[in-house]
Amino acid sequence: MIKKQDIVGIALSFAVALLAYILNLFVIKGLGAPTLAILLGIILGNIYFHQPSLETGTAWSEKKLLEYSVMFLGATVTIQTIQKLGLNGIGFIVLQMILTIVFVIFLGKKLGFSKNDARLMAAGNAVCGSSAIAAVEPVVNATVKERRTAITMVNLMGTVLMLGLPALGTLIFGQSNLLRGALIGGTVQSVGQVVASGTMVNIPTTTTATLFKIMRIIMLVFVVLGFGALSRRDKASKAVIKVKRNSFLPWYVIGFIVLCLGNTLLHFTVGLSDFAHFLSSWCETIALAAIGLRLNLVEFIRAGKKLMIYGFATIVFQVIVAVILILVLLK
Repeated sequence: MIKKQDIVGIALSFAVALLAYILNLFVIKGLGAPTLAILLGIILGNIYFHQPSLETGTAWSEKKLLEYSVMFLGATVTIQTIQKLGLNGIGFIVLQMILTIVFVIFLGKKLGFSKNDARLMAAGNAVCGSSAIAAVEPVVNATVKERRTAITMVNLMGTVLMLGLPALGTLIFGQSNLLRGALIGGTVQSVGQVVASGTMVNIPTTTTATLFKIMRIIMLVFVVLGFGALSRRDKASKAVIKVKRNSFLPWYVIGFIVLCLGNTLLHFTVGLSDFAHFLSSWCETIALAAIGLRLNLVEFIRAGKKLMIYGFATIVFQVIVAVILILVLLK
């Protein structure tokens, strides 16, 4: 529930998101409003807006709006999406996600990151960026700092992929819209980044990339369940009996499932699905603006070299594996 003292911070988060939307529309086209929102938030939050009175409102925007973003996303996908990709397309996505998750967790351990850091990074890169991190966070009992670090890094790495894959995909796969779309949709982190990256190529590539991306989103439920099981196993091994109410599936992931099944069975109108996508995108953009506003850049930079190695190694691995799987399964 929104409290009076939260309003200023929420309003600021919305204003930064709106500015990002306008800049993306008229000035810095193609980068994507969510990416611009977190970058603007980081700049403004570290230079101007670091007053304590903003804390509770930006915290509410960061946590709650990401949750709503996940839920509304369910109304934009259907189980029928799986049929459109075919068995090879499904195999590509499933293998890509599994290998990404295994690699990110393995690398995180080798680099000395916590289990939660690695699991949030794995979910964000394998599934759908900020939304996946928000969905996994409660089932692994991650801290606010762990969530914020993972979301910032995943969005920065997603921006690198978004800008680089259109040219790389064309270099490797030529003019094949299917293969370029598979590369973009199978690796780029957020939905907005996938669309922006595909748009840099052409409309057919954007459509294909979006289909592959939606398949990853559908798999979010299984990723949350998997990490929840790992977390419960960790608790059992430490003889901890108390389990949080939302440690199985948080309310917004249940909402995602309900809306996805509703869209599958009832076939929501295009207008309704578009409206749900609009709400999901705006909730994510405002939440990312809040995350940027709350991120202490000095503290983030102190994490330094090791964190950057983690992020860049992850996206290099993702792209190499995706190219190999596409050549084997889809070409």
